[in-house]
Amino acid sequence: MLIDSITLNHLRMPLKSHFETSFGRVYDRECILLEVFSEGIVGYGECVADRDPGYSYETVGTSWVILRDFMLPMLLGNDVNDAEHLQHYLGEIKGYNMAKAGLEMALWDLQGKKTGLPLAGLLDGKRDRVEVGVSVGIQDSPKILIEVVSDYLQEGYRRIKLKIKPGRDFQDVSAVREEFPDLCLQVDANSAYTLETAEVLFPLDQLDLLLIEQPLAEDDLWDHHKLQEKFKTPICLDESITHPRHARQALEMNACRIINIKPGRVGGLRNGIIIHDICQENGVPVWCGGMLETGVGRAANLAFATLPNFRLPGDISATERYYEADITNEIFTLNNDSTIDVPTGPGLGVTINNQMLSRYTLRKEIFHTEK
Repeated sequence: MLIDSITLNHLRMPLKSHFETSFGRVYDRECILLEVFSEGIVGYGECVADRDPGYSYETVGTSWVILRDFMLPMLLGNDVNDAEHLQHYLGEIKGYNMAKAGLEMALWDLQGKKTGLPLAGLLDGKRDRVEVGVSVGIQDSPKILIEVVSDYLQEGYRRIKLKIKPGRDFQDVSAVREEFPDLCLQVDANSAYTLETAEVLFPLDQLDLLLIEQPLAEDDLWDHHKLQEKFKTPICLDESITHPRHARQALEMNACRIINIKPGRVGGLRNGIIIHDICQENGVPVWCGGMLETGVGRAANLAFATLPNFRLPGDISATERYYEADITNEIFTLNNDSTIDVPTGPGLGVTINNQMLSRYTLRKEIFHTEK
């Protein structure tokens, strides 16, 4: 696939309601939409880096610079065989997994459009619909939290993830568990605790949770190993797993019993598949996390989650969960069984609503092959 030109679009999209995690509250979401042109076809990719370095050191600003100054010049005018071949060009660039994943997603989209295959088919996926849940941010009180959870259950979601932080953990989660005793429930700390302060989480073991996600530091494996020894509830790693070798190391040291795979966090679908396979070989289930993606990233996540070892519901909510209007013409809706249908069109299976794209675009830059 000869890469003719690439367009970067810096987007800011207002959320339907604020979303609060342990590292702050947001009212809108920023990202980069990539348009990669090859021989008359365009592939779309989403770089899920956010405005602020709360979840990751990688931000929209830093990703834009890395893409503009380093990654795009390596690709423009070159023939890239497929998405996996991308590593031949980008392998020497350290880090910036979200930028790499955005480029890779666009190449998967191109590959699917050129072959006429949907992304799930390219990945050899095994499902036509994916079981999903919803992530609920920290609310102003346990009472409001229960009301929010109740609304999502009425919409049809069967698995709920609660964000927690010091001072807003056991009381909130126990209130939800008391109100909904049979609910599939899990929590996510986003690295808000240390090995010493995590003792306040021990009562969560009484609440029959599916998992406790990333309680300790974003770059830690060993202390999670120590903490997992003290819990019967599975610990799930997210931020700590940015490369397949981290997944292997985490399983070897029993640092977790579940891994959340976000393609953006690990550098793209290629690395995500390797992590999926490592976990499958070790009998460890995985699930697909979310980064408040647009319909572009959501389509990719749905296709990815069709692989067989995705045995837990993913954070791939319906389009209406976050946005009044998305940038894709295709709208993803929740089925009665808490699933979402996997796109069947070539590549990602989505098209862009140019009116919405224009409305949300803060800046745009087009890069052409040098003559």
